[in-house]
Amino acid sequence: MLQQTTVATVKAYFEKFTGIWPSVEAMAAASQEAVLAQWAGLGYYSRARNLKACADIVVAQYGGQFPQTREALRSLPGIGDYTSAAIAAIAFGQREAVVDGNIERVSLRQLADATPLPAAKEVARNFMEQHTPQDRPGDFVQAMMDLGATICRPKNPVCGLCPVRENCTASKAGTMLDFPVKPQKKTKPTRRGAAFFIEDGRGLVWLMRREGKGLLGGMAALPSTDWSSRADGAVGDTAAPDMVDKTVWQQAGTVRHIFTHFHLALEVWCGEGKPASNEGWWHPLSDLKEAGLPTVFAKAAALALDHDS
Repeated sequence: MLQQTTVATVKAYFEKFTGIWPSVEAMAAASQEAVLAQWAGLGYYSRARNLKACADIVVAQYGGQFPQTREALRSLPGIGDYTSAAIAAIAFGQREAVVDGNIERVSLRQLADATPLPAAKEVARNFMEQHTPQDRPGDFVQAMMDLGATICRPKNPVCGLCPVRENCTASKAGTMLDFPVKPQKKTKPTRRGAAFFIEDGRGLVWLMRREGKGLLGGMAALPSTDWSSRADGAVGDTAAPDMVDKTVWQQAGTVRHIFTHFHLALEVWCGEGKPASNEGWWHPLSDLKEAGLPTVFAKAAALALDHDS
């Protein structure tokens, strides 16, 4: 949950999540749809799909016990170089070079290394490889994380309190804020698309499940055109799904949402009737908050409901 998301946002989700599924066995027994519904609003939904897939494998192949080596951990869904090293060091006491954003910053300031990111990650990894002790590597890793989070901060570093200041090349030169060297940000494109809020006239709204892979994969959603980070989707009421009866569409407005790599301008159209396709289900409007809609579709639904009122 903390990958790409702040502690303040994650806290309530984590408490509720672990209350529902307190063990890896409980997670393995859950459906992917249930997991995605509880993840709704956190974004980066591939994390939730990987979490479920990982639990399935740990229970089926490892008897509910996580493997203890970095190599074996790395083979599990959703566990990459950083996470596998962190688990191996912190949970199992393995000497592994762990590099997160905080450790990266501490290492590159210590060296005053001007290699731009992301290539600088390897420089930081080599630094940690050289300095991680054999004894209590997990404590060392967490100390380095805390050092970066509380003292060697991105802005306003507290160098006077730093226990390793005497070895910090950047601090001695007063160039702490120059490191790490970040690449120029690319301008995010704005994509367009349309979503359709379809009611049956009896307090139900039509929802569908998005394809299992890709952006918002496997999530409950309003019917929508095929927009993506690479291309616009169709817009206008002519792009609406086929209906059993003729439907008069009314535009509620446009919602705007920021994804990692692009901005989205999503037209919201409202109508009443029955979709011709059976690939979906009717959901009570009174219980819409529990449908597990990702943020962009929750915003679209809120706009439609406001328009109806």
